[in-house]
Amino acid sequence: MPFTPVPGRFHGSTALITGAASGIGRATALRLAAEGARVFAVDIAADGLADTAESAAGLAGEIVTRVTDVADREECFAAVAEAVATYGHLDVLGNIAGIARAEHVLEVSEAHYRRMMAVNTDACFFLAQAAIPHLLETGGNIVNVASNAGLMGQAYTVAYCMSKGALVQMTRSLAWEFIQTPLRVNAIAPGGVETALVSGFQVPSDVDFSLMARYGTPRPMAQAEDVAALFCFVASDEARNINGAVLSTDSGVTAG
Repeated sequence: MPFTPVPGRFHGSTALITGAASGIGRATALRLAAEGARVFAVDIAADGLADTAESAAGLAGEIVTRVTDVADREECFAAVAEAVATYGHLDVLGNIAGIARAEHVLEVSEAHYRRMMAVNTDACFFLAQAAIPHLLETGGNIVNVASNAGLMGQAYTVAYCMSKGALVQMTRSLAWEFIQTPLRVNAIAPGGVETALVSGFQVPSDVDFSLMARYGTPRPMAQAEDVAALFCFVASDEARNINGAVLSTDSGVTAG
């Protein structure tokens, strides 16, 4: 069932959204633009970014893009600086870009480990560092997209769970450090979402699938738009009392 945007909810607001070329990032960027936001969309995939921007034609807001590798600290700071230079201020930072892979922990290479932490954790930290001074000026907020994997142990995705668990703790710690300011920092923890990240997820052929059974749910997999709808609520003034929260949207996987 499609969701209906809330007209004008983000009129006059500027949002920087990572991972905007596909999946949750793309759905969020388009939902924000539909609700009147000016979206500065970043991703490493130029073609996907172009498709996202093209899809925003005719919406109440707009999408401007920048090809960015968020694993690079300098690129994170440059993206924030360009967003502010483009629109004059920043109201929302959406840390959505992420990567995932399944491997036996003893076979994880240093390169794979470093890339996982750089994209899923380091990027969120450096983008927050760059964005917070601007968000303090506007009374803005940060929404981090973590994962149910950051709230529970999972076999064969140790590095991924580590990266998302760190993001959960970063969210809580930032919220407390800035508790005396208007800045809000929250996280969303999705379970399985029907995106390219999930459809392309490869599992070693010799894993013990009984160890992975507890991550599943008999309910249908979520759509990217499900997460985008929650993101837009959390980032809006309607959620002004939500701060330091980690909101699960996983069909109950972490409830058991």
